[in-house]
Amino acid sequence: MKEAKAADEVLKGGEFLIKESQPESVFIPEDLDEEQQMVRQMVLDFVANDTRPNGQKIENQPELMKKAGELGLLGAHIPEELGGMNMDTNTVTLICESLGGSGGSFTTSFAAHTGIGMLPILYFGTPAQREKYLPKMSSGEWIGAYCLTEPGSGSDALAAKTRADLSEDGTHYVINGQKMWISNAGFSQVFVVFAQVDGDKFTGFIVDANAEGISLGAEEDKMGIKGSSTRQVFFENVKVPAENLLGELGKGHLIAFNVLNVGRFKLGIMTMGGCKFATKLSVNYANERIQFKEPIANFGAIKHKLAEQAIRTFVLESASYRLSDALQDRISTLKKEGMDYVESKLEAAEEYAIECAILKVVGSETLDFVVDELVQIHGGNGFSNEYPASMAYRDARINRIYEGTNEINRLLCVSMLLKRAMKGKIDLTSPAWAVQKELASMPKMETVSGEYGAEVKALKDFKKMALMVAGAAAKYQMDGKLNLKDEQEIIMNISDMIIDIYNMESVLLRIQRLKDHKNRKQAMEVYQAVLKTYFSDAQSRMVKNGTDALASFAQGDELKIMLMGIKRFAKYPPLNVKAARRLIAERLIAENDYCL
Repeated sequence: MKEAKAADEVLKGGEFLIKESQPESVFIPEDLDEEQQMVRQMVLDFVANDTRPNGQKIENQPELMKKAGELGLLGAHIPEELGGMNMDTNTVTLICESLGGSGGSFTTSFAAHTGIGMLPILYFGTPAQREKYLPKMSSGEWIGAYCLTEPGSGSDALAAKTRADLSEDGTHYVINGQKMWISNAGFSQVFVVFAQVDGDKFTGFIVDANAEGISLGAEEDKMGIKGSSTRQVFFENVKVPAENLLGELGKGHLIAFNVLNVGRFKLGIMTMGGCKFATKLSVNYANERIQFKEPIANFGAIKHKLAEQAIRTFVLESASYRLSDALQDRISTLKKEGMDYVESKLEAAEEYAIECAILKVVGSETLDFVVDELVQIHGGNGFSNEYPASMAYRDARINRIYEGTNEINRLLCVSMLLKRAMKGKIDLTSPAWAVQKELASMPKMETVSGEYGAEVKALKDFKKMALMVAGAAAKYQMDGKLNLKDEQEIIMNISDMIIDIYNMESVLLRIQRLKDHKNRKQAMEVYQAVLKTYFSDAQSRMVKNGTDALASFAQGDELKIMLMGIKRFAKYPPLNVKAARRLIAERLIAENDYCL
């Protein structure tokens, strides 16, 4: 396993927007060692033999979860003394990626249990609570569920109405209320429940799922993930021992929000595994399907689809392992400074909350794109339940909703960035002012030499563009001309610019590393085609989002000047994207697999 980097090599959360990373400072999936590759193969075997053929029925989930526990997958992130495997973050990422090809039903069961089911107890539980619950949850003997959402509180989780009242003798709380959309509810033994103590103190509890007064609604008839259990949970005078209060009274929001950071990260990873499998299915079908006396894989329109599936998946993978390694380095640094294992993991997830939100958005939307094209490549067969494309399409749609909707996560990207700046954790002001001075002085255009000089230069300028737009919006707000709370469209534009920057930098750093990497498997020209095509497309998105945002609040000469800035910071050489995509697609077609 890798050693931690020096603290000055690792950027803080959100700093990617204002600082540069060096290729040697990032981790790429090609760095996975022999032991990790063995773990990958073990998980892939489990997926092929167990979860993919059996994971589409609710009644099979408990047995599959138990087998996952026996393989050490449920406790991969749990300390050994609590029944886990204590694996590093990159290995846990590898496990989640490999499970991503299982299909949405099992991955939902797995993620709900190992993430929002177990992590609240790991992060916020007392030593006694951890010792009681986590070993059995790691083995799969007990399955967990997370009871947060209510009919009247979804994205606004703190508006929950479920109530908890302390008994007169102080020995227990009495919970009354209703929860909905609860994953794993039908076969769980442990509920993490959020309720308002005395009606106004949002608090977490560990609740025995079989306690008297708990009843379940019928299984929801969902669009997708039909093999996962999703039910309403009703609490009627449910007695919960006082020692089962989780964390601090009235601090349930800390549990809910911090656990969601990790949930978003893992969702992004699992969707990446799903993208790889769906792309493989696309290539397989395109090679097999004969029309006009030849495989449809020979047609340019199909090659475009296959290449774009692969490009977006490769970029997602690059961002995933970059973030995974940043989390691992932060954990290692904090442990060296004396912080314990649990606190270091919690703090690391909070540090990179912006990046976790980015990965959730990118992963869910990439998978949506990939499975949509999977259906299209299958044509009429893609609309038939006899083929896997239709199920993949239905299962993928939920990812943009749970773990915080993508709209909420986009808003969070910007709000968390501004909060970090206001708290002095990162310096956004100096770089933003530097961009304004550059616009005013119009200095000589900088040139960057080297094999990837065009991409390095474009990335620097794209960061300046984002800072210019965000800085202008912030200034208008300070001057009383704009209230960003009421201008979510502008925030979405800025967020999409930030997301594209993180993705572009992630794929650039990976490909710079791959040039001399011992585990390089494909010709560099294919990787370069991925890089340049993504930059070319991202350039158009950056210009569109920047222009739309500025035109939403600026006018007259100010708008003209800033639009000149957009033009100045949008330079990237024209690319024959048709040829680049064909090169990528032909590699996939020849290998009959996702092989990047």
